[in-house]
Amino acid sequence: MAVRIAAFSQQRYIVYLFTRNALRITSIRFNYKKTSFLIVSIPNILAERYASSSMAFLWSPENRVVLERRFWIAVLKAQRDLGLAISDDAIRSYEKNVENVDLASIRAREEKTKHDVKARIEEFCALAGHEDIHKGMTSRDLTENIEQYQILEALKLTRIKAVSVLTLLAQKAEVHQDTIITARSHNVPAQLTTLGKRFAMYGEELIRSISRLDHLIEGYSFRGVKGAVGTQLDLLRLFNDDAQKVKQFEEKLTAHLRAVKTLTNVGQIYPRSLDYEVVSALLQLSAAPANFATTMRLMAGQNLVSEGFAKGQTGSSAMPHKVNARSCERINGFCALLKGSATTAAEVMGNQWNEGDVSCSVARRVFLPDSFFTIDGILETFMAVLRQMEVYEAQIARENEQNLPWLMTTQVLMQAIKKGVGRETAHELIKKHALAARKSMLEESAPSDIFIQYLKSEKELLLTASEIDAIYEDAKASVGLAKAQVNAFIKESKSWQSRFPESKNVLFEQVL
Repeated sequence: MAVRIAAFSQQRYIVYLFTRNALRITSIRFNYKKTSFLIVSIPNILAERYASSSMAFLWSPENRVVLERRFWIAVLKAQRDLGLAISDDAIRSYEKNVENVDLASIRAREEKTKHDVKARIEEFCALAGHEDIHKGMTSRDLTENIEQYQILEALKLTRIKAVSVLTLLAQKAEVHQDTIITARSHNVPAQLTTLGKRFAMYGEELIRSISRLDHLIEGYSFRGVKGAVGTQLDLLRLFNDDAQKVKQFEEKLTAHLRAVKTLTNVGQIYPRSLDYEVVSALLQLSAAPANFATTMRLMAGQNLVSEGFAKGQTGSSAMPHKVNARSCERINGFCALLKGSATTAAEVMGNQWNEGDVSCSVARRVFLPDSFFTIDGILETFMAVLRQMEVYEAQIARENEQNLPWLMTTQVLMQAIKKGVGRETAHELIKKHALAARKSMLEESAPSDIFIQYLKSEKELLLTASEIDAIYEDAKASVGLAKAQVNAFIKESKSWQSRFPESKNVLFEQVL
């Protein structure tokens, strides 16, 4: 850690703090010329608090510098192999200093040059004692490719985690495929379904999101090394106008980046619509967890399920009894953040001058890493909820029993139609009695079976009392094709598990 103090006045000072790990909070109190200071580094809250260590490391400032230096060395080796005069001694000197990262020193150079890449070039050259890197390149040859490498690696990590979450969601769907619950439309009891079907509903949405993410990864295209305006002119001159060598040079570097595809016609930057495609894919991936979390919050409020409660956990500082769905609330908050990132990415795309400018730079420094920290936090939290959640089947059964008279209305409607009653006539008759029964229950504390009694008294439905009783009994377990639908989801989820077996080994971290 390095500390720098700049005089602001005789009584006050501006204090700058540089740490080797900018993702961690650091606080130091000390005296300088008999003046007390409390120095606090400002963390990235998403990285420090919510993202996994692997995702945070991928986007850390130190890792970014190391990735750039390795890319520069790959450039040196490719240029040497293609005939440029670059000594092995120079390459070894650069290699020896790849991980010798001093962010404070780089920052000091940038304050002088007002150019981040120039500062990092100077720093690396000073460490190595040579000036061989960055020949024939522009800044975007470095930054665009490294950022795209980080994006692609982060997408792959996200895909594996998403498949791991999908696996557990399918397991939950299988366990609860026969757990009958009251399904709700407009948050009002509608018909019976199963808890497994509810899991499968969000699982199938997740599969669609993973499919889009997978398609994006497999077709993701890098900018490549194209020079100042995309024509590769400087490289062409460097290789004595040998276009074949320029092609070979770029192929070596894209291989270093593990790039499957490379763009041909770009300017100084790659199209920012590609960034929007990335962030919007992450936003879509958040939808299934967010929908699940919203429903979990509603179910928890009815004491049907809970997220589980860890030993020592506190639900409220004021109300000791409180067991709230705080992790699901967090998932919904994360989703709101991703929507903001997608809006920023949308503002950036379609706004570039000619072959490129840096008007997008400050926005991309924020929304690219933060989007991945956010989706990582969502998947980490979603997995924690799935693992720890509790299902209160006795309470679910009580809710079913209470709502069952209302949940049978569509079956009464179908049977009346089969008896020859017009659909709209039957609908109107059932509605009339349902509204009357509900009013009696709410205002006069009538028993819940009063609706059934009203139906039995309605001759125009052409249904006998025994037939209505039979419909009621049948309705207790009538969940349609829910089980078959759940099994179809489980089968599809297993195909993703088979394709990405490494998803079984994902180590999800403890959620605060």
